[in-house]
Order: sequence, then structure tokens, then C-alpha cells
Amino acid sequence: MPCYAIDGVVPVIHPSAYVHPTAVLIGDVIVGPDCYVGPCAALRGDFGRIVLHRGANVQDTCVVHGFPNQDTVVEENGHIGHGAVLHSCVVRRDALVGMNAVVMDEAEVGEQAIVAASAFVPAGTKVPPRTLMAGVPAKALRLLRDEEIAWKLEGTRTYQALTRRCLASMVEVSPLTEPEAQRPRLPATEVHSLIATRRQETTPAV
Repeated sequence: MPCYAIDGVVPVIHPSAYVHPTAVLIGDVIVGPDCYVGPCAALRGDFGRIVLHRGANVQDTCVVHGFPNQDTVVEENGHIGHGAVLHSCVVRRDALVGMNAVVMDEAEVGEQAIVAASAFVPAGTKVPPRTLMAGVPAKALRLLRDEEIAWKLEGTRTYQALTRRCLASMVEVSPLTEPEAQRPRLPATEVHSLIATRRQETTPAV
């Protein structure tokens, strides 16, 4: 994978983490145990330090960067959705930043909070724990329900399982020209979309 030292500072990747070969890590980046870093993610520790704590995931095309002398941190089980941007901020334990959301300088996403997809969290914002934030700029909508927090954690555990799957079986190959007659499907997981989860909750038992 493209890993670059700068000013003599070398990225750190724990052996139990998975970083996709197309992700780019520069300088003062520390990827902790059981973390997942997806394809084309950019973690640029060329000014401030970037730290991913145990079990965090930073998905495809995310950008993580920060100012000098400021750390950008994703705490344990932090979940950063596709295309999100983090800049000199802190995402607390078990929080989720949705797809294409932006979290700006010195903002803090509280423990078990969710920042909705495409939200913009302005600099200095303190997102309260267990709160749903959405909009541009992001505003607190309501407290999260227990089942929503459980849904988020299940999704994060799925990415931790993906880390183990990637370490065990992902290899670069040449594509086939035709699908096989008995083409296998990937192993099913227990996690469902939030819409599907809500639908199951509202369907009366037969």
C-alpha cells in the first residue's frame, strides 16, 4: 500500500488492522488494532497526528487531515462512512459519521452519536452523546433510540469482521470474462439497512 514517511515520521499499522492497498497513509498516522481502512481513503498526517483506535473503520474515499499540533482522532468503534471528511476533529467511542458528511476543525462528535449522511458539522461544534445530527449546517434533531445505537454497533462489528475477512482472503486477481455457471455468493451477514430494520420492527408478528 502507498505509505509515506515525512520529516522522518513513519505511519503505524497494527498487524490486526486491514488497510486497502489503494489507501494512502502519510506521516504521523497510527492505525490501531482491528481497524479497517477502505479503498482510496487518504489519511494525511503531514501536519497533525491521525489516530484510529481499536475497531474503528474509515471507509472508501474518506479524507482525514488536520492542522499542525492538532490530532484528528477516531475512538474505539468509531464508524466513518463512505466519502466522509474529517479535519482536526474528534469522533468519540461508538459514534458514526455518515456518508459524505464533513466534520470540521475542533468539532467533537459525542459518544454513540450519529452524524447523518451529507451533514456539515461546523468548526468547534460539540455534538452531544447519543444525538442525531443532520443538515447543513448540522443541527441536533433528537436523542437516538436504543435500537438505533444497537444497529450502529452491529454495522461496526460487520466492518470488524470484514477486516478479518480481508486479512484472510483478499487477493488481487485478474477478472473472469464470464460469470461461472454456479457462481458463489458472499457469506450473508446479520446486519440490515436502517430502513429494513425499521420495517422489521413495524411488521406485526404472524
